[in-house]
Amino acid sequence: MPNGKPNILFIMTDDHAAHAMSCYGSRINQTPNLDRIAGNGMRIDNCFCTNSICTPSRAAILTGTYNHTNGVTTLSTPMDKNKLTFPKLLRRNGYQTAVYGKWHLGEGRKDDGHKYYPDGFDDWAVVPGQGLYHNPEFIFENGRRVVEGYATDIITDMSLDFLKKRDTEKPFCLLCHHKAPHRSWEPDAKHADLYEDMEIPYPETFNDDYSNRASAASAAEMRVADNLYEHDLKVQIPEGLSPEEEKKWKYQRYIKDYLRCIASVDDNVGRLLDYLDAEGIYDDTIIVYTSDQGFFLGDHGWYDKRFMYEESLRMPFLISYPKEIKAASVSKDMILNIDFAETFLDFAGLPIPSFMQGRSFRSILNGQTPADWRKSMYYRYWMHKAHHNVYAHYGLRTHDYKLIYYYSDALGTEGSVDESYEPEWELFDLRKDHCEMRSVYNRPEYAHIVKELKDELHAMQSDLGDDRYCKDVD
Repeated sequence: MPNGKPNILFIMTDDHAAHAMSCYGSRINQTPNLDRIAGNGMRIDNCFCTNSICTPSRAAILTGTYNHTNGVTTLSTPMDKNKLTFPKLLRRNGYQTAVYGKWHLGEGRKDDGHKYYPDGFDDWAVVPGQGLYHNPEFIFENGRRVVEGYATDIITDMSLDFLKKRDTEKPFCLLCHHKAPHRSWEPDAKHADLYEDMEIPYPETFNDDYSNRASAASAAEMRVADNLYEHDLKVQIPEGLSPEEEKKWKYQRYIKDYLRCIASVDDNVGRLLDYLDAEGIYDDTIIVYTSDQGFFLGDHGWYDKRFMYEESLRMPFLISYPKEIKAASVSKDMILNIDFAETFLDFAGLPIPSFMQGRSFRSILNGQTPADWRKSMYYRYWMHKAHHNVYAHYGLRTHDYKLIYYYSDALGTEGSVDESYEPEWELFDLRKDHCEMRSVYNRPEYAHIVKELKDELHAMQSDLGDDRYCKDVD
């Protein structure tokens, strides 16, 4: 272990829901190489994002701050390269750093003047925006060029090349950030026929009618039945299907291609793990697998993310480091994406900057939960009606309850439709309603819970400094 400091391999995908991983109990696919990480380390069951959309989540991960602090609140508010991030701090303190794949923090804008390109890395190559699956263009420090092949393979090839050429006397921090399995879902040739002769099981809430909840649920335009189109699915929808048959046909087409993209990710994760094993540095390397947010896999009849509902809010998080983390361990503690930076810095033996708003969870990984560890978390989605007609909202989640407030106007945010609606509340009793099908906000027996959670929500907003625009009603 160079200089006594662990290497860091941080693998992140885009839109990979935890319930599409066999180590999280998936009913629909197997991920043997991801399971290797879980088997050699820890699976965290309650890892959540603070804003379920790509650009803001990535900014939160890099800076260890909420989006109202780092200013990256929407897809149209990119991150300035001058922001201090954990890779910059690691590099300043002897780490070799690199990032390959998806950056998605403003790169590729015609007016950027390289302002939003990756900074703090010894080497990098990223796709512009979402990037392409096949023969993708990459942005390099010295220009752009198309790289032939499949994106997931290419990003892994670049990562392996960095590892092979690294200075073995210095620790490394490698960010391998895949485009997959983001829409549009385009599998590689190897997995093109996977699941072809089977019917993928339908989720429990596939036929949700959006009753008993705020109007935001029924207003959202991310329904498999109504909002998945031929250009999304890359195929003509058969004629003569009943509405129910067409919904199921769309789901099968969508979910199979989604899972095929994940199968390629799993294979390529295996390539990285095999390299670390062969080099004899597996035990010296912190290996993390996560996604920038969750995703609806037909849950509530939806695809996409954005909502504070569980499937969108929950991030997978697997971590292996045999020197400290017990094999096949599981944590139910509440971890947030703003905690990642602090945890990496802690493992590297570096001080955590005072501006960071998360907290290292290294002790949790060692099986020791601090007595004052968080019991609740704050979430905010800013892009009112900007995509999929999802209303802006914020809320509080505890281990037992979830309180959501659809403030339903732009409140000064960028990239949002300036159109207001009557605000609404939702409360879910997660102990009795884990699928979040029935809001109990207006039920008298929950009045005391509502008051307690509102008080905690307002106090948290004040403590975090996100009370400038936040406003709600009783």
